[in-house]
Amino acid sequence: MKKLTAEDPETRSADVLAGNIDQLKALFPEAVTEGRIDFDVLKQLLGGAIDEREEKYGLNWHGKKQARRTALTTTGATLRPCKETSVNWHDTRNVFIEGDSLEVLKVLQRSYHRKIKLVYVEPPYNTGRDAVYPGRDDDHPEGRPDTLATYLKFASESGFEIPANSSTSGLYHTSWLNMMYPRLFLARSLLCADGYLIASIDDSELKNLTCLLDEIFGEENRLAVLVLDRSRKNDAKFFSVGHEYIVVYARDKAMLEAADVRLREPKEGVDEVRALFDRLRVEHRDNWSKVEQGIRQFYKTIPKDDPREALKRFAKVDASGPFRTDGDISWPGDDEGPRYDVPHPSTGRPCRVPSRGWVYPSYERMVEEIEKGTVFFGANEDKIPSVRRNLFNATREVMGSVWSSYSQTTAQELKRLFDNKKLFDNPKDPNDLRRLVDYLTGPTDTILDLFTRSGAMAHAVLLSNAASGCPRRFISIQLPETLRGDGDTAKKAREYCQHHGILPTVSALARARICRAVASLRDRDFDSGFRSFRLERSNIKPWSADADTLDTALFAAVNNIEESSTHEDVLFEVLLKFGLDLATQIEERKIAGKRVFVIGAGAVVICLDKLLDVDVAMGIAALRSDLNPGVMRVAFRDSGFPDDVVKTNVVHALRQAGIDNVWSI
Repeated sequence: MKKLTAEDPETRSADVLAGNIDQLKALFPEAVTEGRIDFDVLKQLLGGAIDEREEKYGLNWHGKKQARRTALTTTGATLRPCKETSVNWHDTRNVFIEGDSLEVLKVLQRSYHRKIKLVYVEPPYNTGRDAVYPGRDDDHPEGRPDTLATYLKFASESGFEIPANSSTSGLYHTSWLNMMYPRLFLARSLLCADGYLIASIDDSELKNLTCLLDEIFGEENRLAVLVLDRSRKNDAKFFSVGHEYIVVYARDKAMLEAADVRLREPKEGVDEVRALFDRLRVEHRDNWSKVEQGIRQFYKTIPKDDPREALKRFAKVDASGPFRTDGDISWPGDDEGPRYDVPHPSTGRPCRVPSRGWVYPSYERMVEEIEKGTVFFGANEDKIPSVRRNLFNATREVMGSVWSSYSQTTAQELKRLFDNKKLFDNPKDPNDLRRLVDYLTGPTDTILDLFTRSGAMAHAVLLSNAASGCPRRFISIQLPETLRGDGDTAKKAREYCQHHGILPTVSALARARICRAVASLRDRDFDSGFRSFRLERSNIKPWSADADTLDTALFAAVNNIEESSTHEDVLFEVLLKFGLDLATQIEERKIAGKRVFVIGAGAVVICLDKLLDVDVAMGIAALRSDLNPGVMRVAFRDSGFPDDVVKTNVVHALRQAGIDNVWSI
């Protein structure tokens, strides 16, 4: 029987550093000996690829080495279930985690490594007024990173307030970079091979963010920098900077290209035009002239800056719907294309050939397109034919990099959600984020939000699922930062929390926003809940003894589970150590009078009761026979066995049933 202790590597988060060494060993086994890298051998194997120059191109700042070390350290923290702040606990697959995103990312490594399709990051914009969480214990000996201790101090009742990162500070950009580097580094390791990271940012840190992501993801994996035109500021002295950015990175762009992945989204307004076309053709009995007039009249109602404006080019109408005939039929590029005779369908004489030749490589290929109706001929052969495009045949298009996103509209919609109260400053538009969710993820994918803030990304996933009926999932992480400040928004937010009996924290308010979003979509059938968790110290006591406290420590080690920990607390810590999903279905059964948790249809069985006997083992063995889960892992509370004889008999009974993977806690 294997035992989980606080010192056991199994009880800590996945070791990212060890994983990196394993990958290096797989590529260059000659350079790794007994777990150590021989850099002299590695340099020889890589030849001229090693950059040994003192001055190198890249982003450097004070604390970068420490930030990298922080990302590579493991944690003994865990996530404690909070059913009292959850919604539809037993049925939902969404997750809301209250805690420092850095520690949470480490805790999630075993369970979600290479399983997240989309990571969303909305960090502090670092405008000089934003609070930048320190993420390390500066009082720790040798300045060693101890982010869990820092977080627990912050989250305690005494706590501390995160100071604003003043633009006059000498560490203005440095503090922000030290916070962001380890989080982005760990987020990448959770992304699946075809995953993406998107990050909202403004001008203050766009340059540093892209440099940081270029280093972590590789510049070749940067897909786009989207520009969101949000609002105009008439009080600006020089220029009205009313736009923000969303940077988009792929985990592995080369893999996406090899798989011929082509991202497309629905053309805005096509469904609206289709409905109008169907109504008009019935109303006018297929009088295409009148149908066309009705379509053109609708186009006149579309404002110039509306994303549907592109539809106006489809101004002609026939039985196939609106179409355009201005497509270039000439050979692309500067080279000469093929030249051959194409007879005009009415005159029979050859049509004029484009100056660069035809776009189609052969006459036979041209005939195929003519028969499909995609070639439009003029009145006679003097006019060069063109490509015809039907609106209803091309309903999807690649996403553009410049959007119009109206911040005032977003703020007003969020106010309506909270009974016309403004509780958030500068909230992100969930419809913008939903557009990216629909564009970058599939119907069963998981979206991870590192800085939940107002809860806009969770709201976006709910909107997407409500419209499509798809079971996309969100995992939201938010620091329990106290709502402070003297501004009108902060005061109203505190009043709202007091009135509704919730803690005055950003995380509590974000949960409230998610619940309000669900209520606004109550007539739809989708996963409208979330399991709530809180970052805490491990439920397993660490070993700590010296010559004076050895007797006490040995006695305490007999029961190494914290007295305040519930069965559910320990259960979810074990699930995380075993690398299971936080939303895994858990069934509770009674076996030989003991409370037994059956997880994942029998893949894991956990019993944390005391006074265990061999009857429990026989019941679990029968369970394995009924469920047939393949490999079954079983865990018991170590202090639950009356003595070593019972423990031995339990292990023997399980082994006879083919269950060898047995753990004690």
